[in-house]
Amino acid sequence: MTNTSQPKFLLGQVVITPNAAQQLDAIAVHEALRRHAAGDWGDICPDDACENELSLKEGFRLLSAYGTGEQRFWIITEANRSVTTVLLPNDY
Repeated sequence: MTNTSQPKFLLGQVVITPNAAQQLDAIAVHEALRRHAAGDWGDICPDDACENELSLKEGFRLLSAYGTGEQRFWIITEANRSVTTVLLPNDY
């Protein structure tokens, strides 16, 4: 399914941990970044999704999760929207 939603916030500088860069598919990461910016938080629990919606309005940190198994990764955008980091859970 293609989502053509406009971004809800700016990602700032996008960085990826070396571990994530080595292990993740670049196309999957690019798609996840698009989804994250559009407010599609991926595979997170409903409470975390609600927290992200509040954080979007109040200017707090945003967290999304995508992929499964060894390909599961997170995207975190800092509260000031200056940096968005792509990382694996074990990079945190």
